[in-house]
Amino acid sequence: MSTKASKKERPAPPQPERLAPLIDAHTHLDACGAVDEESLRVIVDRAAAVGVETIVTVADDLAAAELASTLAHWDDRVFAATALHPTRANHLDDHAKSVLEKLAGDPRTVAVGETGLDYYWPGKLEGCAEVSEQEEGFRWHIDLAKRSGKPLMIHNREADADLVRVLLSEGAPETVIFHCFSSGPEMARTCVDQGWVLSLSGTVSFRNARDLHEAARLIPAGQLLVETDAPYLTPHPYRGAPNESYCLPYTVRALAEIRGDDAAELATATTSTARRVYGI
Repeated sequence: MSTKASKKERPAPPQPERLAPLIDAHTHLDACGAVDEESLRVIVDRAAAVGVETIVTVADDLAAAELASTLAHWDDRVFAATALHPTRANHLDDHAKSVLEKLAGDPRTVAVGETGLDYYWPGKLEGCAEVSEQEEGFRWHIDLAKRSGKPLMIHNREADADLVRVLLSEGAPETVIFHCFSSGPEMARTCVDQGWVLSLSGTVSFRNARDLHEAARLIPAGQLLVETDAPYLTPHPYRGAPNESYCLPYTVRALAEIRGDDAAELATATTSTARRVYGI
């Protein structure tokens, strides 16, 4: 049996001790198995049982964007973020733009995302958008966020300098969220100084993420969100197991320890920030 297969078959993490209130600021409910109202209810109920009261489900392609909106209409504890992932920016044709503009105007859509730049996958992933296509798509999504009055949700992989350059050259929307922030303290300071919001995932719990730990200590509570990015990035000590919104308390407790915060106070603070940022 391969290592990859073994990881796929790892059991789901046990239910953590309840920590409330919490908002999962970024997850992928479709990839977690939410395909109809019943499967959605099971996932959302499981999260609510441990204090995760609200979930923002995020799209990466056009079909996922339409489904995210549908899921948000099926359950009032769910909201949507809709965009084309930067690796799929080469699919941003007139039809896609029309659909995304309509979805951005939906009151259940609370952000335009995830968009941004990904310098890891070009040349490795078949059909991946080239860097120039990603930047063009990113600029279009920035404009959409400003026109719709919705926060801009950023995906950043190995592209710190160019993301900042594009945001500043275009004029960033009023609210910018760096989802799954994984950069170091220098980038954190840049984002904090610009007033941007940083969302931390299970990666902050990884023991070898020392630069991220240092960055996490620099983020004011009013600019800090927490997320699962499920089904990916399951927090320590369950790394490699399937992730889901109910696992968020593990990340928050790890983050509180890194920052020297009380976990309950951090949960309340990040929830307050999420409600303000997303307008929910």
